[in-house]
Amino acid sequence: MSFTLAIVGRPNVGKSTLFNRLVGKRLALVDDQPGVTRDLREGEAKLADLRFTVIDTAGLEEATDDSLEGRMRRLTERAVDMADACLFMIDARTGVTPTDEIFADILRRRGKHVFVAANKSESNASEAGVMEAYGLGLGDPIRLSAEHGEGLNELYSALMPVADAHEERAREDAPRVDVTVDEDEDLPDHSPTEKKPLQIAVVGRPNAGKSTLINKILGEDRLLTGPEAGITRDAISLTLDWSGTPVRIFDTAGMRRKAKVQDKLEKLSVSDGLRAVKFAEVVIVLLDAAIPFEQQDLRIADLAEREGRAVVVAVNKWDVEEAKQEKLRELKEEFARLLPQLRGAPLITVSAKTGRGLERLHDAVRRAHDIWNRRVPTAALNRWLTGMVEAHPPPAPQGRRIKLRYITQAKTRPPGFVVMCSHPDKIPAAYTRYLVNGLREDFDMPGTPIRLHMRGQGDKNPYKGRKKAGPSKLRKHMQGRRD
Repeated sequence: MSFTLAIVGRPNVGKSTLFNRLVGKRLALVDDQPGVTRDLREGEAKLADLRFTVIDTAGLEEATDDSLEGRMRRLTERAVDMADACLFMIDARTGVTPTDEIFADILRRRGKHVFVAANKSESNASEAGVMEAYGLGLGDPIRLSAEHGEGLNELYSALMPVADAHEERAREDAPRVDVTVDEDEDLPDHSPTEKKPLQIAVVGRPNAGKSTLINKILGEDRLLTGPEAGITRDAISLTLDWSGTPVRIFDTAGMRRKAKVQDKLEKLSVSDGLRAVKFAEVVIVLLDAAIPFEQQDLRIADLAEREGRAVVVAVNKWDVEEAKQEKLRELKEEFARLLPQLRGAPLITVSAKTGRGLERLHDAVRRAHDIWNRRVPTAALNRWLTGMVEAHPPPAPQGRRIKLRYITQAKTRPPGFVVMCSHPDKIPAAYTRYLVNGLREDFDMPGTPIRLHMRGQGDKNPYKGRKKAGPSKLRKHMQGRRD
């Protein structure tokens, strides 16, 4: 998970030129005419061994109304809020202008990592402008020439602490996954605590009611909501006590089909939501009761399963549904048919507006988290494997019988199992699914992702691979025995 750097400043100070240099491509239009960039442009930047996301923004102007300039300014300010660090560029040849001072004051108050860069400082005419940049109160200016690639070493040194802090924070926030288990040791207690709260990501399409649901859980209107789709832009994490359970909830931007995501800011928001899924232990996939299980809902649920996260499906706006029983039956049938990989996952009906169903949602999240951490004793697993093989033996491809020798649990979070067998590469996917479904049903692990790996034990024949003794060698050997 890389950090994000937003490049901001007045029009025509060289933001797009630096952006192109960092991403190594001419992605952004560059021209001497001011105001060429109007939208946000995101790219994967490379600076020595640093890898990060860089955002090129529209030139900051003083307009605050609904004019084009005003909307461009609001978009740029949103990018500043979303970024982990901000590079404020001035034109060293022009010097610090009154507009620069206004925006420097705004950036100081936002409290993020803000660096000032004096661009176009390759000539002696820029010295006065570099000295003026000290007066902006944003630390020592970085002397840059985006056009000629000068000053990038200074930029690297400035960004290193940001990268280190971001990596440390990511390590602290990331949940422990794929935890190795040992039969002789007890698993560590996975119960949520204030220091290690249960991490939940609420994901879904735009206008499904994610922010409204979290506000209702919080008991206050902390997050902006409304009838318009796409109000939430970035993944916001909130720490709270939910019915006695310490949790950190990530509210994410609505995820639409890739073909419909045209707005640059929305692309950034969706990628932020995808990162939130990776930082969660339990993912709540929120559906709209009026239009459930659309293609994007299925993709989001499948993503959570592939990332190995416990999944709870919640159907919102249930308070306005009239034929509740009939609708619920249809939903369960669709869920089983469209998401077989999440077989048995809880499907909870809720109303984010009224708060009905939130206690059942809380209980489902806790149970999904417990199952995600479950360990099954090896003895019980092997008794189960014997019964499964007797009921349905594995196939014998090309007449070669496959032996399933034993099974053990290797990991939790999510549960992972290893079956030692002969010819693991010959076992068809259908038989692996048969075993996974059996594990899910017989050991009460509905909904959680289950990883099952087939592993060969190697050939026990000590003579395999040796050359056979020829007749002459055998006769000499026997002659020596007689002598």
